[in-house]
Amino acid sequence: MSKVIRLLHGDFGRVALLEMDAPLVTHAHHHCHILCKVAGPDIAFQVRGQVCPLTDDNAVLINAWEEHSYLHLPINGENPILLALYLEPKWLASFSKKFLASSHPRFFINNLSGLGAHQKQVLEKISMELWWADQITHDYLENILLELVLSFMDDADLLTQGDLRNSGNSLAFMDPRIRKAIHIMRTSPQGFSDISIVAKSVDLSRSHFFELFRRCTGLSPVVFANVLKMEFAFDALADKGESLIHIGDELGFSAQSHFTRFFKQHQGVTPSLYRQQVEKAPKLDS
Repeated sequence: MSKVIRLLHGDFGRVALLEMDAPLVTHAHHHCHILCKVAGPDIAFQVRGQVCPLTDDNAVLINAWEEHSYLHLPINGENPILLALYLEPKWLASFSKKFLASSHPRFFINNLSGLGAHQKQVLEKISMELWWADQITHDYLENILLELVLSFMDDADLLTQGDLRNSGNSLAFMDPRIRKAIHIMRTSPQGFSDISIVAKSVDLSRSHFFELFRRCTGLSPVVFANVLKMEFAFDALADKGESLIHIGDELGFSAQSHFTRFFKQHQGVTPSLYRQQVEKAPKLDS
């Protein structure tokens, strides 16, 4: 089982320091996702069907709603330690017009970015804070995260030029049946527990629904539904108010063991361990 060294939730999204010891299934996030290696052997992610190596000298950048998987490549039993940033597009957009399209699946045109000396210094600062600081204030964490993110955005070769908000995968330009399906899946946890029911609700056969959904979104409906399930689970586990059994029931799992297996395949840890480790980044007193 992978080890959570530090895990924080906040307005920025999520930031995690993780020791990885197993692969992760193909999945996606609604966040801008930045991955950096902190220690251990070089590893790789698969993004858009391409293998993207993660080394001391580069980061892997993954768009919102972009399918990817983790390829575990341990060397001599040594596991890598990763810094994983899951950045909320709304939070990013509040700082710069450059980030207005950060929720778009073509925001990053390159999935690999070299790390310069300054970026490595900021990466080390974030990693050491997560590893050793008893408490990190929300404002301080936001500042150092933003410093790292802005360093990537200064590289024009990484970003699609122009305004993506009214192009491509915008819901406004989707087939109305897929818009309706996405609404059903987003507004009810039960709505994404059975893809066949969703397809039937928009008068499409299962095969036609899968084909049209991927054409409109770039994702299979199963991966999209799994994104929604995981985000629901992340929020519920961070709030710590509901039992794991209740969360699994709300997500449509017939047994707690099924929810645990699903969560571990996508996050690398069990939901109970995630709940034990997750912290909400505290805000400074006003």
